[in-house]
Amino acid sequence: MIRYLTAGESHGSGLVVILEGVPAGLALTEDDFQGELTRRRLGYGRGPRMRFERDELSLVGGIRHGRTLGSPIAVEIRNTEWPKWEDEMSPAPGSPGKVLTKPRPGHADLAGMLKYGFEDARDVLERASARETAARVVAGTVAKALLAEMGVSVVSHVTQMGSVEAKGGTLPTAGDLEAIDSSPVRCIDPLAEEAMIAEIKAAAKVGDSLGGAAQVVAWGVPVGLGSHVHWDRRIDGLLAFALMSIQAVKAVSIGEGLDISYRRGSEAHDAIHWSDERADYYRDTWRAGGIEGGMTTGGPVVATAWMKPLATLNRPVLETVDVKSKESTLSFKERTDVTAVPAMGVVAETMVALVLASEAMRKFGGDSVAEFKRNHDAYLAALGQTPSAARRPGD
Repeated sequence: MIRYLTAGESHGSGLVVILEGVPAGLALTEDDFQGELTRRRLGYGRGPRMRFERDELSLVGGIRHGRTLGSPIAVEIRNTEWPKWEDEMSPAPGSPGKVLTKPRPGHADLAGMLKYGFEDARDVLERASARETAARVVAGTVAKALLAEMGVSVVSHVTQMGSVEAKGGTLPTAGDLEAIDSSPVRCIDPLAEEAMIAEIKAAAKVGDSLGGAAQVVAWGVPVGLGSHVHWDRRIDGLLAFALMSIQAVKAVSIGEGLDISYRRGSEAHDAIHWSDERADYYRDTWRAGGIEGGMTTGGPVVATAWMKPLATLNRPVLETVDVKSKESTLSFKERTDVTAVPAMGVVAETMVALVLASEAMRKFGGDSVAEFKRNHDAYLAALGQTPSAARRPGD
């Protein structure tokens, strides 16, 4: 399995991620990481912080001459604004210049202050910040590279922004990713894109924020990742856990999710067929999102994450209590976005890729990429399949 940890605060000197369990021989360069981090900054409605922040990388360990070594991979993302925050966030003994005592509703501030006995909300908010997802995206870059070795690709797109929903249709593939990323809201539906931008402008005009949803589709996932035998091995549970761990995500569905609960059983499941030509099973639909009984079925894995509107507003109107005076007041404001749903989609890709890569390593193993691929290919050969991207519904 692949294990990873992130460390660092939003305005600290930098973020760090360490990954263990990545096989040797995986091709990775700094450009691979930078490309994914750039995608994380995409999206209409982002605030000025996206113009200020730059992701300066240092590949600390585990990669030599563009190849992984099989040892832990360590990457640092330095904070280019650190000189502005060095006094306030210094690890040396001292006191902050400004103590934040007005916790923001919708954030970790108050619960964290009470849990850890802090008097300054910054002791909580810095680590709770979604800036931490930059380190996750670095980890996800490694996971995507490993998945690509067995023909798996992961793509996301925005399906909802505020009250605007994109029309359903064909699931996007990796071939659509360039078009998706070129959309200001990362939406593949042009009509919905226009309405989403208008919705963001309207919210920005009054200093408010918007939530929404992003769907992730993984193609080429082999049958049998995950397991039915233990509750913590079910891959739909692992995916839901990973996606719900993204800051501000409040709901997750697999496949057609909640919609299925409104239907009768005769209309809710994916019928199984046999193809003499391919000597293989196939489905006409993927309502279950490519997962049955906690295991992947060999089709596209589909998951959707819903993000709440950001709780830090450009027009502070949310009531709170000053923890020092206990008087009613308005919460303080940090730099914020109108929406971060497009970026959340990129982070959701990351979390899906990390789950799939970890489960692929659990099933196929291997100390090197070559061994990992041999084990994967031998497994498919035993099933009478060849390594290739998973079929679309109906193929």
